[in-house]
Amino acid sequence: MDLLGVTQQLSDREHERLLEVRELVQNKIRKQSIEYWNREEFPVQLVKLLAQQGLAGLQLESCSHLLRGLIHAEIARADISLSSAVGIHNELVVGMLDELGSEEQRAQWLPKLTAFEAFGAFALTEPEHGSDIAGGVQCSVKRDGDEYVISGAKRWIGMGTFSDFTLLWAKDAESGELGAYLVESDRPGYCATKIEHKIGLRIMQNADITFDQVRIPLANKLPGASCFSSANGLLMQSRAWVGWQAVGAMMATFDICKAYALERQQFGQPIASFQLIQQSLAQIAGNLSLCLSMMSDIARKQERGDLQMVDAAMAKSTATRLARESASLGRALMGGNGVVSDFEMGKVFCDVEILHTYEGTYEINSLIVGRALTGVSAFV
Repeated sequence: MDLLGVTQQLSDREHERLLEVRELVQNKIRKQSIEYWNREEFPVQLVKLLAQQGLAGLQLESCSHLLRGLIHAEIARADISLSSAVGIHNELVVGMLDELGSEEQRAQWLPKLTAFEAFGAFALTEPEHGSDIAGGVQCSVKRDGDEYVISGAKRWIGMGTFSDFTLLWAKDAESGELGAYLVESDRPGYCATKIEHKIGLRIMQNADITFDQVRIPLANKLPGASCFSSANGLLMQSRAWVGWQAVGAMMATFDICKAYALERQQFGQPIASFQLIQQSLAQIAGNLSLCLSMMSDIARKQERGDLQMVDAAMAKSTATRLARESASLGRALMGGNGVVSDFEMGKVFCDVEILHTYEGTYEINSLIVGRALTGVSAFV
């Protein structure tokens, strides 16, 4: 649903590209993802289909930011977990290597990554440091001859259970400077454990990763990542991407609820004829249209190269708040059927809870906006 005609801003070729992705994910991903979600299992076969559509290298594709955002929304419209896998892979792994990696690192890994023949993980968050990670990194690295030795732990690392390497943010034990290091997962002392029993994004494999005196060559340091501002730039773009995920979640909510309202019979007529049902559908459509318009403006700022953290934080906090509101309306609209994954709405409802929290919590992103508005920091 695109009441404001945002997709009309695309060129004819870009519109064709968007429709190709939509057809793939709606026909071969949406329904097929449900059982993987139920089992908390990563769908290798479905990911291969995404690779065939070129989505493993979306970050490097020559296209507008609007098309890239709309594609991320379409994937989320079919399955939010897989959209997280595709988004993190592109924004925080492929994008980070392309922007901050060495020529040798790019040559070794980008061809495999952009075909989903290899996977990487982005590791910043730690067991005791999430929102305060900017000054709280405890994972340490020290030089020992022609190697670096890494010690510490990371938590909530997407795709960390099966990634070929981790892009690790760690603090130099001597200088205290933050840097990024490529750590292959088969190195001695590297251990990744799956985080079980999540209520949402169940397809996404999050991990606790420990580094027990892990040794890597000096060449594994990313030359472009020399301070936290390097990480902050990546996080700014990824927060904008989560805004597109929220748009996709609202698209899914509207699709599911409209179809259900037209089919479900109560009191001898479709529930779509009831005023309260129409009110909920109108509110979901309004939330979606508002956020789709906002995200198209974010895409224009990205095209101009003047996106700021406050923009990304506002987009992420606002879009996920309204996606959460919409999912709640959708779950209630469907009654008891809204709480089981078979009818899809319960799956979306749970996944949206994660969108509201990850890539910077709703509260932290709101405080970033508040600081920009007042000039006063409310961070403790």
